[in-house]
Amino acid sequence: MNLVTLGTIALDTIETPFGKAENVLGGSATYFSLAARFFSDCGVISVIGRDFPGEYIEFLKSKKIDLSGLEEVDGKTFRWEGYYEYDMNQAHTLKTELNVLETFSPKIPEKYKNCEFLFLANTDPEIQLKVLNEIKPKYSLCDTMNFWIIHKKKDVEKIFKKVNAVVINEGEARQFCETPNLIKAGRDLLKLGVEKVIIKKGEHGALFFSKDTFFSAPAYPLETIVDPTGAGDSFAGGTVGHLAKHKVFDDSSIKKSIVCGSIVASYVVEDFSANRIKKLNPEDIVNRYKKFREIVAFDHNL
Repeated sequence: MNLVTLGTIALDTIETPFGKAENVLGGSATYFSLAARFFSDCGVISVIGRDFPGEYIEFLKSKKIDLSGLEEVDGKTFRWEGYYEYDMNQAHTLKTELNVLETFSPKIPEKYKNCEFLFLANTDPEIQLKVLNEIKPKYSLCDTMNFWIIHKKKDVEKIFKKVNAVVINEGEARQFCETPNLIKAGRDLLKLGVEKVIIKKGEHGALFFSKDTFFSAPAYPLETIVDPTGAGDSFAGGTVGHLAKHKVFDDSSIKKSIVCGSIVASYVVEDFSANRIKKLNPEDIVNRYKKFREIVAFDHNL
């Protein structure tokens, strides 16, 4: 298995100004793997309860996602309920039910232990460390969230120091680094020893930092945004999946991969849950990639 992700598979209830969806497929590992599979095979390490609908399992399998690392245990699946107002960059949480995640101890399939790329999606940093120590990939990347920064910042810092790249959103970057300035936050994260830092800025694109590079990518411009849930995880999936496809991890490749991640995420937000990405095909990605290049092109002569 070339690419593996640790994360959540969830049931979400979401309301936006454009409608409501109840008990729909969600979770960081779900969105990551659905985006990554356009570029690379992807295995998932996660847990679900007995209440998880079989139709969602069959859907993930139909998209060629490897579920060897998915455990089904007694109890209820992780659930999240939230809403968005017209500022789609801000999710408002109404309810979070950890359920089977509270006692989750990953069991990693042997075929995952020789993967080249590992993405540790948002989950408990102690679990992230456990999986990273067991798999020991060539390249590792991680995400986190404000909950873990507040309650387990030392563990978050430990995982940041052990991975090759950190992929987090702008709020988390500001919070972890205790600064309102994203440029300073990116530089401060590099000082921890991280090789690469990607800061997600939602509809405003992404920033990329390394020792020798600073890169700012816009988001793909959209008129239709229905549900931004999973956009960040889809961005990460497209980005890391593209890197895994080409098996390179240099700055130039990461720039191109960030654009690919942005394009996949731009489709995900056009409908609730995975409804849009389930209909997405590689030609759609290629077409939007070409358009993206036209949008950001300019004359180099001053």
